[in-house]
Amino acid sequence: MIGKWLLAAVLALVLAPASAQGRLQRNKLPPLQDAYAAAVRWGDFESAWQFVDPAYKAEHPMTELEFERYQQVQISGYRDLSTSGGPDGTIERAIELRVVNKHTMAERTMRYRERWRWDPEAKRWWLVVGLPDLWHGE
Repeated sequence: MIGKWLLAAVLALVLAPASAQGRLQRNKLPPLQDAYAAAVRWGDFESAWQFVDPAYKAEHPMTELEFERYQQVQISGYRDLSTSGGPDGTIERAIELRVVNKHTMAERTMRYRERWRWDPEAKRWWLVVGLPDLWHGE
């Protein structure tokens, strides 16, 4: 009986720091997501690009022309529809964007999926899917 209690106490001591670390890690995500959402809402896609995973940026570099395309639209709405955790530790958010074409003033609604991963070396979250594709959508 004492052996079981001892084992439970040891497990609690070992798992508690991991649980606390997980909470600290998760607590860093909402402010980062809010800052990213604000950059997108204000049409500051160059700032939003700074939230994208460096590995993704290396594989999918943005050209000046691609950034210029984002100047043709305005984001009139950015709504978090749902959040879920992936089996690989990533966090996914389904986002509804309202996009206005500045030339035609036509507004449309589209869906976008954000996927965030924790970088233990940098001690921060990165967006691993790049900027929203406002021209093809989901």
